[in-house]
Amino acid sequence: MRVKHTHDIAIIGAGPGGIVAARFAARIGARVALIERRRIGGDCTWTGCVPSKALIRSARAAFEVRMANRFGIGSTFTGTDMTAVRSRVHGAIATAASADSSDSLAAEDIDIVSGTACFVDSRTLLADDRTITARRFLICTGARAATPPIDGLDEVPHSTYETIFDNDRLPAHLLVIGGGPLGTEIAQAYRRLGAAVTIVAPRILAREEPEAAALVHSRFEVEGLGFLTGRARAVAFHNGTIAVRTESAVVRGDMLLVSTGRRPVTDGLRLDRAGVESGDDGVHVDRYLRTTIRHIYAAGDVIGGPQFTHLAGWQCFTAVRNALLPGRDAGTPGALPWTTFLDPEVARVGMSEAEARDRYGDAVRVYTRDLAESDRAICDGETEGLIKIVARRNGRILGATIVASRAGEMITGISLAMRHGLSLSDLSSTIHVYPSWSVPIQQIASDAAVDRFVGSRLGRIALRFSGLRRQRL
Repeated sequence: MRVKHTHDIAIIGAGPGGIVAARFAARIGARVALIERRRIGGDCTWTGCVPSKALIRSARAAFEVRMANRFGIGSTFTGTDMTAVRSRVHGAIATAASADSSDSLAAEDIDIVSGTACFVDSRTLLADDRTITARRFLICTGARAATPPIDGLDEVPHSTYETIFDNDRLPAHLLVIGGGPLGTEIAQAYRRLGAAVTIVAPRILAREEPEAAALVHSRFEVEGLGFLTGRARAVAFHNGTIAVRTESAVVRGDMLLVSTGRRPVTDGLRLDRAGVESGDDGVHVDRYLRTTIRHIYAAGDVIGGPQFTHLAGWQCFTAVRNALLPGRDAGTPGALPWTTFLDPEVARVGMSEAEARDRYGDAVRVYTRDLAESDRAICDGETEGLIKIVARRNGRILGATIVASRAGEMITGISLAMRHGLSLSDLSSTIHVYPSWSVPIQQIASDAAVDRFVGSRLGRIALRFSGLRRQRL
């Protein structure tokens, strides 16, 4: 006897990825259940992207007041009201959350289920006291802050990204364990708001090109951030003072942020009942985002790998497409961009130079341009940065890194070019608005395209028959 399912697809987790998936499924006519045990919107809305960028903007305002004299504007920085800063951050959260409220999603014919979901078997979910059966399932429960094995950490008051945005006190000295994107973003923000800050880590931005990380390190030193190089081995708390010890030194402060990564959330799902395999690295999927049970999919942070909101949304959209429509698409993008929202921002897409040389050897070409050569950067007084494009000998773009005030916006054009297999010549022939931040990208691409043409057999023939001669020194 054929079972009558309550839904076509049940989506576990209403973070950004789950919301994208639910809306897409509803638009193509599916009966959708969206199950969330906490707050709709997930980490990105409540404890990640939205609050961090709101905090960063407040910090940039403080920095701009201090630096206004550079632009002929007189001003005096009188201090930070952290209660007001927190209120602004929470206001941004509330505004962002309102667009994805339960009522707005329900109005799109999405069945919102509040409760903790667990599998009864591979075709049935139990969400508190409600039973849900579906033709397909999508697991997108995200990740949470990982607790590193540091002696004494359990006895020391500390924040993670899940709690730092509730803080309404400007510390005298913030200690940040971890040199990744979130740790460095919060570190720079608190320094600009007026706190002393020390980052404890072997290095900062380890995933980025060395020259990009070096630029950020230099900028941090100019702004007065401190560094304790090494891994945090132990922490202690006494009379209001927190001490962090590495292998060789100790630093003390009055507030601690631990930012050392995240781990997938699978607890309570009872994946074993459904036959879905998982591990410490998350739910196991194939290249089409299908788990070990063919009608159950997983996507986003819960499957491990790069953890970005835009990737989670893209993967969850792809998982629904694969689950409900004919054919299938790969769940790994050909060109994945990301940005660390420092000042200047650090944006990256595709391979680093080292990764490209490991794969293609001497066929790799690297093109760089200092931001001090950009007219827009000069006008804005933000000339610290670079643009680096890695390509093959034939001009095919393999990757790029941008360090600039608007790097997150600039990287999209290169990502689009990579997605469609365009070359540097294609990029150079696309007119860029002057004097926008993206003009140096066209200039790099044009220089590379001309060099390639002049050095080619066709170019030599064309130059010969044109009657042009280049003076050789």
